[in-house]
Amino acid sequence: MHIWEGVTLAFQQLVTQKLKSFFSLLGVILGVMFLIVVVTVVEGLDRYIREDLTAQLFGVNTVTLRRSPSVSINESREARREQQRRPRLTFADADALREQIILSAQVGVESRTGSSIVGDNGRTASGVQVLGATPEIFEIRDLDIIEGRAFTAQEDKSGSPVLVIGSETAEKVFEGLEPVGRSVRIRGFPYRVIGVLEERGSLFGESQDNIVIAPARSQIRSITAPRGYVDNIVIQALNPDELRDIQLQVEGIMRVRHRLRPTEEPDFSLETADEAISFWDNISRMLFTALPMLVSIALVVGGIVIMNIMLVSVMERTREIGVRKALGARRRDILTQVLIESATLCTIGGALGVGVGLTIAQILAAVSPIPAAVAPRWIALGVTLGLTVGIIAGVYPASQASKLDPVDALRYE
Repeated sequence: MHIWEGVTLAFQQLVTQKLKSFFSLLGVILGVMFLIVVVTVVEGLDRYIREDLTAQLFGVNTVTLRRSPSVSINESREARREQQRRPRLTFADADALREQIILSAQVGVESRTGSSIVGDNGRTASGVQVLGATPEIFEIRDLDIIEGRAFTAQEDKSGSPVLVIGSETAEKVFEGLEPVGRSVRIRGFPYRVIGVLEERGSLFGESQDNIVIAPARSQIRSITAPRGYVDNIVIQALNPDELRDIQLQVEGIMRVRHRLRPTEEPDFSLETADEAISFWDNISRMLFTALPMLVSIALVVGGIVIMNIMLVSVMERTREIGVRKALGARRRDILTQVLIESATLCTIGGALGVGVGLTIAQILAAVSPIPAAVAPRWIALGVTLGLTVGIIAGVYPASQASKLDPVDALRYE
């Protein structure tokens, strides 16, 4: 009975004193809202990076050999200069890896740049990703062909002027026309379209379908990586359990090719999806470390406001408390009633904060490339935080109310 009475009184206060109740709950609403928004965005990014981003950027079970790391943080100017002095990767490096890796693996080469392309009908597509690659890249990157076919190893070796085109690029250049069999020009060089890629969507707002892929040894190398150089060599382990061993073999082969002594640092970079995920884990760990402090500030402010509001409420109802005591209400009855009112108000604030936070997160997901996802445990935590703040903030006002002398309370004006 006491619990229901306290909840009812709390709702009556919300209805009759809307503005005061809103401002008293604002700190809790903002604190829980901030928690939900940040957690929703971070968890959405986490799921996206683990499930989609690493597969598109690195491929599944792959080691990527680069001249320098793809992501560098807090590197000195001297370190960047050292990376620029490193020898570039070549087709000969890729051929050596194919021959010398003794475990089951496939090796692909890719180099990329950006350019405009012009169709044989005069239409132009700008901002196109131009990729010079070997045929293995289609399987390593999980690139599916929905029309036509991919180019062959023989076409790559002979440098045939053929290419596979992305679905968005095909629509821009050959709107309403069948692209397979037609031709395009890239910086003046003609290529015949032999296939169309399946739609892949966007990556952080950048389309993955505005792309063309040509044989790495075709004329495309004049704009992607001239003089026999390549940007990346991608090695995919056919057996996932052998990925680490393959990485060690690649490192050993490249150290021999670059004539590095055992004590010398490698002049190349090896990256796996696990390393990218580890990099993201460090960022998300920092975010989740800072999050409780930021949320606590809002909740502490909200708790102080609610404590003051509850003290005012106790003062306004001094005569009512005196009457209840005169009729036999015990100290713990008054204490429980005020605590329940405070906890109910803050739980409502926590629930409102969850609702507002989820709404903001969904809006961000709709208008930006930032994905949104939230686990039910965070929603439960948001409501629980509201309840906890209410109980803590209500202890002092409840204690003051329970200590009122019934005679003095009845004479209070």
